[in-house]
Amino acid sequence: CSNRDENIIYMETPTRRQSEVVNSRQDNRRPSIYSTMDAMPHLEFYANATATGRIRRSRPSLETLRKAVDRHPTPSEETAQPVRFGWVTGVMVRCMLNIWGVILFLRLSWITSQAGILLTWLIILMSVLVTSITALSVSAISTNGRVSSGGAYFMISRTLGPELGGPIGVVFSFANALACALNTVGFSETVRDLLIYDSQIVDSINDVRIIGSITVTVLLLISLAGMEWESKTQILFFLVLMVSFINYFVGTLIPATPQKQSIGVFGYRSEIFLENLFPDWRGPEGDFFRMFAIFFPSAIGILAGANISGDLKEPEIAIPRGTLMAIFWTTVSYLAISSTVGACVLRDASGNMNDSLPLNFTEACEGLSCGLGWNFTECQQSGACSFGLSNSFQVLIQVSGFGPLIYAGIFAATLSSALAFLVSAPKVFQCLCKDNIYPYIGFFAKGYGKNNEPLRAYLLCYIIAMCFILIAELNVIAPLISNFFLCSYALINFSCFHASITNSPGWRPSFRYFSPWTGLFGAVISVVLMFLLTWWAALIAFGLIIFLFGYVVYKKPEVNWGSSVQASTYNMALSYSVSLAGVEDHVKNYRPQCLVLTGPPTLRPALVDFVGSFTKNVSLMICGDILMDDEKSVSQRNSNEMIKWLNQRKVRSFYTSFKASDLREGARHLLQASGLGKMKPNILVMGFKMNWQESSSKGIEDYINTIYDAFDSNHGVCVLRMMDGLDIRDELETEVNQAFEVDEAIESDDQISDADSDVDNRKNTVNDQIKTVFQSKQGKKTIDVYWISDDGGLTLLVPYLLTRRKRWRRSKVRVFIIGEQQTMENDRKEMKTLLQRFRLDVHDVIVMTDSERPPLAKNMRRFEEMLAPFRLNEGQLDERTAQQQRTEFPWKVTDKEMDALRLKVSSEKKVRLNEIIRRNSKYAALVLVSLPVPQADCPSSLYMSWLDTLSCGLHCPVLLIRGNQQNVMTFYCQ
Repeated sequence: CSNRDENIIYMETPTRRQSEVVNSRQDNRRPSIYSTMDAMPHLEFYANATATGRIRRSRPSLETLRKAVDRHPTPSEETAQPVRFGWVTGVMVRCMLNIWGVILFLRLSWITSQAGILLTWLIILMSVLVTSITALSVSAISTNGRVSSGGAYFMISRTLGPELGGPIGVVFSFANALACALNTVGFSETVRDLLIYDSQIVDSINDVRIIGSITVTVLLLISLAGMEWESKTQILFFLVLMVSFINYFVGTLIPATPQKQSIGVFGYRSEIFLENLFPDWRGPEGDFFRMFAIFFPSAIGILAGANISGDLKEPEIAIPRGTLMAIFWTTVSYLAISSTVGACVLRDASGNMNDSLPLNFTEACEGLSCGLGWNFTECQQSGACSFGLSNSFQVLIQVSGFGPLIYAGIFAATLSSALAFLVSAPKVFQCLCKDNIYPYIGFFAKGYGKNNEPLRAYLLCYIIAMCFILIAELNVIAPLISNFFLCSYALINFSCFHASITNSPGWRPSFRYFSPWTGLFGAVISVVLMFLLTWWAALIAFGLIIFLFGYVVYKKPEVNWGSSVQASTYNMALSYSVSLAGVEDHVKNYRPQCLVLTGPPTLRPALVDFVGSFTKNVSLMICGDILMDDEKSVSQRNSNEMIKWLNQRKVRSFYTSFKASDLREGARHLLQASGLGKMKPNILVMGFKMNWQESSSKGIEDYINTIYDAFDSNHGVCVLRMMDGLDIRDELETEVNQAFEVDEAIESDDQISDADSDVDNRKNTVNDQIKTVFQSKQGKKTIDVYWISDDGGLTLLVPYLLTRRKRWRRSKVRVFIIGEQQTMENDRKEMKTLLQRFRLDVHDVIVMTDSERPPLAKNMRRFEEMLAPFRLNEGQLDERTAQQQRTEFPWKVTDKEMDALRLKVSSEKKVRLNEIIRRNSKYAALVLVSLPVPQADCPSSLYMSWLDTLSCGLHCPVLLIRGNQQNVMTFYCQ
């Protein structure tokens, strides 16, 4: 059941002549015409799990094919051949024994008397309809690839995924264990009732417990002896049942003696058949659905063969053929027995030989019995009749040629069902345990012997069955059994329906006689029947499944079975993406879709966490990793590890890598190629280049030109700066970065769940132990927005999205704008009006009236010193040398450019703005500043100096942000 290493390949062990085995091995090794290492197509290459007793072999990988040295496969290893069963003994006989039970012998005649032959046939056919539809669904699923052990659980979990497969595995295993107990108790009650002269071991209840305990222990020993012995025992039970059926039908042909006639048995009579053709409801249980509820458990054994699918020779052939044949023959037997018993036996009889009528009788006589020579009028009118279809549960015994053979049939039916359930429950539970979906049950996954027998699971099932046998009250737990099986049928049918409508190329069952709509009908009717039979038991079953379902959804087990849920998710995503592509953009539906240049996300967790804070469940986030020429390419495994890391931090993001010669080229291609349809990035998010002053000129050019390219392609740009940088590579090797906090509560607070948490603390890797400031609750700190330039509203939208998150909810947003002292109040009022129309909850609007003041000399001097290494001092050079250096170093700032830019975009104003930010936002949680848009001829070093100047000197994170100058917010309704 569990996924195995796909680098192993199995070959069949020798079951044929040695020459055939050799030929098979040679076929497996046959090379392609392209290379001696390349292999031709073969069935074994597509198997995804190692079957019992097999060794797997794989096709060569691309890496192997690229090597110069040929690699020859190793010969297969011979292993012990396990016992395998065909479709007759493994499925058909097992299902027939499981379907036939106590109800056939002790209740079918009574149901016929209540409902009449016609409605009894309707009850039988309705039950068969549900089981037949389920059998078709089982056949389709079981022929869509190789079926391993685990039966219904395996088929549901591999089709619908672990979320629904896990709960059904638990419920179905438990239901099988309870069904074993129920059949054992039914057998024990029959044995108790056969004790002569009311002799008892202790008393009626304890006798059932004693007989049941001994019986289930014997059945356990038979199961532990191995599947071969268990199969032989089932064959013995089957033969006994066949003899009991023959005994019954022969008894209907034997002329009835006066003793049999006194109890209502007359042989085939047309008048009796016509009388019993229609219903005669009696007592509080006399209604159609009550009769249906009593009969339906006799039709639920159709999964007995599928439950041991791992022990079948060819389960994809045996399960459909054996299950459908079992349903056919058991249906024929039910219809034949109900019609024959209805044609032979009266509804009421006294059992008194003195009630026979003489030839010339004169006394009053009413009813059909009068024409048959018997007067049962008195007992009919008084309701004291003890015999007949309506009064006795032993009618089949009375009709048969030799009564004790019917008792043998009852014993065979109950014991065979109990044995089948005792074998099925551990097999299903072992498969569930191997998948590690639920904790603390892996102990029961271990198998023993060549058939991988689940001995530990056998003992667990034995203990559960023994506990319910000791209760010795069938009516306490019986309603749960049918509901649990019906619930399984519903999910099997829904699995088939769901897998069919997803149009997955992987859904290719070789069994063609099914329809997705019959599967849906079977699922619906099964759920309806659950509530019609016993509504409270249905609620209990659904409650248990919902609880187990919720656990699996919360834990998210690391399994990938290619379920139909995954196929359906793909279909919906594809359909919605295509539909969205034809919808025109509207400002009301704008979402910040971010391409985040994180490199490996594990090395810049703060950048990942920050963007994830305002995009989670809102918009698209893509972590882009640009691989330079000198870096090794990221393998699929590394990519999967990055995605796994993102999932562990509960960051909803894609990860994509791109190999390029430099940052600019990689970012340009990612901006163009990332996304799908309307799901494309509209914002480029980068980390601030902290070491830009020590970087090479090409590094600075690439960084700044990446921003320029984003602007030129009409993208917004965000640059995040933290005091000690974003890259934690050095900090992991030396000391903890002060921008991060070590999560000391990782191990101690594992039990505390936070619905808004972005970190999964279950893993103990180094990166997971680092908690960024964006994962902490910000309290009542402020988010300061310096809206210097109108960019369409992105600068205001991001803080609004942040405050919707739990950890930012108490933070207050302050908006700073530039104004003059004379118009300060009007500017403030106008901005508040705009923000109110945008429906943004802003705590305060502050007008900065001192932005035109010159900066402090020391701050201006710092800016000039920072820019000095990148200045081209033309005054100290001759004209020819100056022109040459301008050509060789275009990123340097010339005196002419500095003088011209000072008139347009004064560097002094940026220094002054930084002074205001440091003064007002000393205790802020986050600062957002409008990112200046440079002119095309602005030198990269000068622009980098501006970015550094605007964001320096702050202990909190700073986000330099700029939209694409198009509205992202509106206060209109359309």
